[in-house]
Amino acid sequence: MASYQPKKRKMTAEINVVPYIDVMLVLLIIFMVTSPFVTQGVDVDLPQTTTAKPASELAGDSSSFIIVEIDKQGDLGISVDNKEMERGVSLQDIVVRIKAERQVNPNTQVAVGGDKATSYSNIVMVLDQLSKAGIPKVGLLTDIKDDE
Repeated sequence: MASYQPKKRKMTAEINVVPYIDVMLVLLIIFMVTSPFVTQGVDVDLPQTTTAKPASELAGDSSSFIIVEIDKQGDLGISVDNKEMERGVSLQDIVVRIKAERQVNPNTQVAVGGDKATSYSNIVMVLDQLSKAGIPKVGLLTDIKDDE
């Protein structure tokens, strides 16, 4: 009489990753949906500087320095190498002038400054146009705060 012998199965210890993938996809969707709400309405208190250096120290003797100023009415002015400020200049003229100065001296540094009452959008517009013109680095002018 033949006896029945069941086949011996090999035991394998594998992790079933399908539930893990399902959980990760659900978490990914939750984070993608909630992330836009987390970054809205951030209050910013901009710092004041006490370690700012004068523009003459930053420019040094070997490079020129261009300053673009925006007054509270939004009118633009430009000064090259600490010469007298030219007022009422258009933004396109400023971009052309800066590009020409940088072709003569590629180490020319550019800084943008605005009156306290100047609209932030005016300053951003100038920075955007300078960036589009290929000016790699533009500084922002500030007054040095006295510790009194």
